[in-house]
Amino acid sequence: MQESLIDELGLKEEYKLVTQVGNKLIFAHTTYYEIEEPDYEQFITEDDTPVDNIFSEMQQRLLIDPLHVNQWTERDFWASSNVGIYYAIDKPCVVPDMFLSFNVKKPETWFDKKDKCYFTWVVGKSPDLVVEVISNKIGKEDEEKMAIYARMGVSYYILIDPYLHLYPNRLNVFELTKNHTYERLENEFAFMEEVNLGIMIWEGLFEKEPAPWGRWCTKEGNVLLTGAERAEQEAQRAEQEAQRAEQEAQRAEQEAQRAERLLAQLRALGLEPDV
Repeated sequence: MQESLIDELGLKEEYKLVTQVGNKLIFAHTTYYEIEEPDYEQFITEDDTPVDNIFSEMQQRLLIDPLHVNQWTERDFWASSNVGIYYAIDKPCVVPDMFLSFNVKKPETWFDKKDKCYFTWVVGKSPDLVVEVISNKIGKEDEEKMAIYARMGVSYYILIDPYLHLYPNRLNVFELTKNHTYERLENEFAFMEEVNLGIMIWEGLFEKEPAPWGRWCTKEGNVLLTGAERAEQEAQRAEQEAQRAEQEAQRAEQEAQRAERLLAQLRALGLEPDV
């Protein structure tokens, strides 16, 4: 491989050789920036403004709880609802109804200002998945927020539209393309390979309330149970085991009574059974 001007200038550490096409050398230039630590007191990490209706609040809990009570991934993850995400120092945060981020851990302390929100430059990456529950027609979830999440590099953007304000379907799943635009996944239920999760609209009871709920599911379409559902399932299994044990005990008692009656009949005839 021929000597290049970059070699002659001693810039090989800044310009890494990517490939050679014919007699042309192609280099990648790496630029390093050092970001000055901001004053975190300037950031709004919480406020007292109520933002959710009853369905949205319940839907958020239904999306968070199953992730923490099921063995569905080996990776560390951070899943939260209504927590601000700061993606740039000079921009206001976005507050999704729910987000999921892999290979990260929540801060060890939540009392420092910089640990109260998801600061991408502190965490080291953007979330992998974001869910918004559409409550009205003015939230701009399908426009402004979608553009922000695309710029952030969020792999999956899910819009649950329970009242059909913006879409003809209650579940709308988008995957980020190489062009940093979102492409809709048109499946009965969307399984997202990168996060090992599917999501579907499930008609049933959550906390005794019937509704078409957005629920995580496996690749086979089986929903991830909530903690309460798992507890109920375990209670039912324990009750069934107790019933089986009781039935076995009753059968054993009946066999013992039958044997005792047979022995009494033999003795009445002057016969003793062989032991």
